[in-house]
Amino acid sequence: MPSELDRRFDDELARVVEPGGRLVVGKDELGRAIVDNFPATLPEFFRVFCALNADNEAVVAGEERFSFVDLDRTSDKIAHGLAERGIGKGDRVGIAMRNCPSWILTYMGIVKAGAVATLLNGWWQAHEMEHAILLTDPKLLIADAPRAKRIAERCVDRDILGIAVDLPVEQALADLLGDSEQVLPSVAPEDDATILFTSGSTGLCKGALSTHRAVTAGTYSYSAGLIVLLGLLTQEGRAPPTPARTLVSVPLFHVTGEVPVMLNSFVIGRCMVIMPKWDAAESLRLIEKEKITYFVGVPTMSLELMNHPDRHKYDLSSLKDITAGGGPRPVSHVARLKEEFPDAQPALGYGLTETNAVGCINFWGNYAAKPGSTGRASPFVEVAILGDGDRHLPPEEIGEIGIRSAASIGILARSAGNRSAVHLRSFRPHRRRRLSRRRRLSVHRRPQEGHHHSRRREYLRSRSRG
Repeated sequence: MPSELDRRFDDELARVVEPGGRLVVGKDELGRAIVDNFPATLPEFFRVFCALNADNEAVVAGEERFSFVDLDRTSDKIAHGLAERGIGKGDRVGIAMRNCPSWILTYMGIVKAGAVATLLNGWWQAHEMEHAILLTDPKLLIADAPRAKRIAERCVDRDILGIAVDLPVEQALADLLGDSEQVLPSVAPEDDATILFTSGSTGLCKGALSTHRAVTAGTYSYSAGLIVLLGLLTQEGRAPPTPARTLVSVPLFHVTGEVPVMLNSFVIGRCMVIMPKWDAAESLRLIEKEKITYFVGVPTMSLELMNHPDRHKYDLSSLKDITAGGGPRPVSHVARLKEEFPDAQPALGYGLTETNAVGCINFWGNYAAKPGSTGRASPFVEVAILGDGDRHLPPEEIGEIGIRSAASIGILARSAGNRSAVHLRSFRPHRRRRLSRRRRLSVHRRPQEGHHHSRRREYLRSRSRG
């Protein structure tokens, strides 16, 4: 049954999307919800939200600090520099770097140039890099020194641009900055925007291809959720007294780092404080120094914060949200987080690379009441539990998860007989696993049966862990 918090969330979401509300929600050609009054392509996305949040602090990395307008201007130069190098619309450009301002700026410049940002896993070894590069065939690879070396070990014929990311941005990206005034390509919502990689933990990775519409739709699902939660806090007289600031402790090449952390920060004007790599002690220092309000990571990361022997030496009262994803958080951790961080609310997100990170959310009192649940469907996302023949299952039945939204993406697969990539524009149930009775989704609103049967190939079938 929906909780009181669910009802309040639904009421506030209805106000946000009603005529005259902040969000205008329409439907795409497949009947999936989209936000009509926000940009549907990433170049326009960056232009609009960098202008709206122009003077807000956007990125902090060591001694370097950037406003949103700084990011917009520098990424424009990168886009022109890429065009001068012969990068055109639809070309794939790989990014292989640790978390740093250059990563964010390169991503922005690539999509502004009309190219496809191909996010290589920075943890891969040389043979894994080679597989992903052969799979996606990027025209240019932009990498920091350690990753450029790994790529060159197996891909000697590739165009690799090395970036000295330890230098200030203007020096690190000097070879990539252009000064031409040529008109950059226009892109449409249905044009390809990004490639991320998935399933690499159990075999060779697959490339997951997103359109501009899919990436922006995934971002706006998260933004809408935060708009609603801010409305609830405001109703209670608990509106945040300081601007939102997030610690970027997850890798930007991962869908969590890319969509709900990085891209969502542009929409809500949230500052991103970048960590080159995860370190619990450094996280505690940065939370205090930079007045971090939002933390997200895999469950073990928040556990490391709780268990660190120096935790009580730091003022962590600015922290208001501690979110986990990438795996189930042990039930015992939920109550302990509230005890250890009394000013913060724990939350859990469930999503996939293949859905641009959207799926379900469990938050605040709902999470405390049902810490073993994945939660309710995110805004503009439809979720169902499906049986044989895509039959919708009643409560307590075990089945597959079906996720349907405009954020769903395509899969790149190696075509038979060669190494080129082919686009699969409809999903196949490439991964199957039964839901555990101990861990199931809380689906409060289920779409009409017939609607889903007529759209069965737009579903992504996912796995959920018990």
